[in-house]
Amino acid sequence: MLLHLKSILTPDQLQGAREMLARVKFVDGKASAGLAAARVKNNQEAERGAQDLARLDDLVMGDLVRHPVYRAGALPLKVAAPFYARYVPGMRYGDHVDDPIMGGAAGLYRTDIAITIFLNDPGDYDGGELVIHTAFGENKMKLPAGDAVMYPASSRHRVAEVTRGERLVAVTWVQSLVRDPARRELLYGLNLAREKLLADAPQAEETAQVNAAYVNLVRMWSEL
Repeated sequence: MLLHLKSILTPDQLQGAREMLARVKFVDGKASAGLAAARVKNNQEAERGAQDLARLDDLVMGDLVRHPVYRAGALPLKVAAPFYARYVPGMRYGDHVDDPIMGGAAGLYRTDIAITIFLNDPGDYDGGELVIHTAFGENKMKLPAGDAVMYPASSRHRVAEVTRGERLVAVTWVQSLVRDPARRELLYGLNLAREKLLADAPQAEETAQVNAAYVNLVRMWSEL
């Protein structure tokens, strides 16, 4: 399931994020890649521990974790601090699948879901599309600044080569309460129907039945 999360960041927040990133040192992105991904990864990432990074994390993640589509689609248990990636002409990230387990001293987490938050306008650069392989073909994502895309981290995906300008994104991962992506998709669709029924016909018997089905499926499929 691919979900487009709109307006995660406001124009003022985006400007603040870009100003902070302009003061951060960027290093070779291969340092954070697994063995397979390192062979195809050519980008730069903000150095962890940089002075502004904690404030930047709060800015970028604050509204994401409250976004209703994120909460309904991800059913989050754990969410990682984001990586900030920069691509300039000639840089790309070839086909890869994200590592299944990430983290370190602060704790490990399973990467069920990947999220890319676009930090600058698509007109600022050529190329740089996030290309996600699905059963229905390739999906190419190049979203407005402040928007995000959420997709299964198990999907094979790549970032096309940037040929002009600079691509700036934040990337994070989520361990979901529901590990299986097909079950998460079913729950997301059922929840959309549930929320409409709760708004339009809160006293109806079918509303109570759909609500009970959703709640109990989450209970049945959750992993804690």
